[in-house]
Amino acid sequence: MADSTSDEPNGRTSSSGSSRRRRGWWVLAGLATVLLAVYVAGWYMTGDRVPNGTTVAGVDIGGLRTEAARDELKSALADRATTPVTFSYDGKTYALKPTAAGLRFDVVQTLQDVGGDRTWDPVRMVDLLFGSGSDLEPVIAVDREELRSAVRDISARVESGPAEPSVTFSQRGSLQITEPVVGVDVGEPAAVSAARKAYFSGRRPLDLPVDETQPSVTAAELDKMRRELLEPAVSAPIKLQLPGRSVQVPVAMFAPALSFAATDGELVASIDADVLASRLVPITDQFRTPPQEAKVVLRRGSPAVIPDQPGRRLDPQRVADAIPRVLTKSGKARTASVGTTIVRADFTTADARALGIREVVSDFVTYYPYAEYRNINQSRAAELINGTVLKPGETFSFNGTVGERTRDNGFVVGFIISDGVFAKELGGGVSQVVTTTYNAAFFAGLEDVEHTPHSFYIDRYPLGREATVAWPTVDMKFRNDTPYGVLIRAWVVPGDATRQGEMHVQMYSTKYWDITAGVSDPYNFTKPKTRYDPTKTCVANGGYRGFDVDVYRYFRRPGSDRLVRTETDQVTYTPSDTVICSRRPADPTSREPRRR
Repeated sequence: MADSTSDEPNGRTSSSGSSRRRRGWWVLAGLATVLLAVYVAGWYMTGDRVPNGTTVAGVDIGGLRTEAARDELKSALADRATTPVTFSYDGKTYALKPTAAGLRFDVVQTLQDVGGDRTWDPVRMVDLLFGSGSDLEPVIAVDREELRSAVRDISARVESGPAEPSVTFSQRGSLQITEPVVGVDVGEPAAVSAARKAYFSGRRPLDLPVDETQPSVTAAELDKMRRELLEPAVSAPIKLQLPGRSVQVPVAMFAPALSFAATDGELVASIDADVLASRLVPITDQFRTPPQEAKVVLRRGSPAVIPDQPGRRLDPQRVADAIPRVLTKSGKARTASVGTTIVRADFTTADARALGIREVVSDFVTYYPYAEYRNINQSRAAELINGTVLKPGETFSFNGTVGERTRDNGFVVGFIISDGVFAKELGGGVSQVVTTTYNAAFFAGLEDVEHTPHSFYIDRYPLGREATVAWPTVDMKFRNDTPYGVLIRAWVVPGDATRQGEMHVQMYSTKYWDITAGVSDPYNFTKPKTRYDPTKTCVANGGYRGFDVDVYRYFRRPGSDRLVRTETDQVTYTPSDTVICSRRPADPTSREPRRR
């Protein structure tokens, strides 16, 4: 068996190498530990810190913690954050306040964008700790709707629509021109964009973006039209060619009614017919033929209809329509043809016939003792009443039809009843006409609106069915409440020394009622008094009693015995005092004072 031996030098070398390797690993491990410690320290040191050398809008916040940086930015940039964005237009400025316009400096987002959070990125870590930093733009928060609303508010103050020109004329034909005006329209999207960019920049007022809107007729076009249209329009009179003749309309007559207004890019003439009508009166009066209304009259004792007749007139509206067509013409061509207009009567032949005035429906007569003033006054009143036509629903008024009893109206002085005694006055005796007309209306079945009996009874009148009047307070009225028209015929058969006078009134219509009358016996008698009157105007009178009486009116349909209704009218007559035309005699029972 062989012995195994070893080389001593080789054995020492092997042991030394192993020791060196172990020392190398320890060195590497230590270095790694140091680097790790530095890395962890760097991570810790970069937490919640703004990168070194960072500025925002020129404000240095590098190396500051986030909260400190936020306070620094808010303080340093406060003025810039609240400075309004200002627009300028036409010498005026319009400010947008940031808070009202939805513009805000977003500090939090700005700091987030700076990037001050902890990082394991060694490059970023070195940059945070030792970098030179940069100047950053602030982050702006924008509420788009609020900003658009703020811009619209400026638009409302600036914008204006274009104004078209207009032209009127003085009486002498001189032009009175309202010049056209260019409109302004704000470019709101461009203004919104400009406001966003300008906020926080501190720029001077921005030019407000606007567009001009032109009127359809510009100033240049107006000047051309002035020469070609406006001045020729009032250069000479206009001839109106009417049926059968012609007439000149001077410039002074039509110019104040003439005007021009822009329509579809042109100036169009128009005439104000109402203004023209007031100025055309001297001409229109020459061509006016009034229409004649239909009438119902009596011919040989029977109602007859006189047909209506149309009239003619020069219609100012037709003249107003014709004038603009010849305004730019001259000479004979400056002539406008205008026809007249037919004017229909308001009350036509058909209307008259529809009234149904065909026959006598009531006829009443009263008699009076002869006196010439009675003949005159009653004849005049009958003349004014005669021929009156009442349409259904119309009311007859004696005072309204006859008028005031004056000399100019054809009346003379006669006897009247005043304060219960006879006196002289213009129109004396017309109560005979009033009473006769009242009774004719009574038996025609017309509605009694107003009537006043005499203060004391006059025996030539129907008991209780009589009436008197006094201008202007006491009247006699009745209304035609039938469906037919009523024609009144009134006339006098004058009296003379040999016979009484007669007062007649007839009512013509279509028979609607059969009327009968009744009257009660007098009752509630009262005694007269005695009066003494020494004046020259005294009228002697023999007195008689006063009393009450009831008058009845019975309504039946024509040809029928059935009573439809009854009307009752209570009449009170005062006593007719005895009047003695002398002084009151002395009382014989009185003693004359003893003289001393």
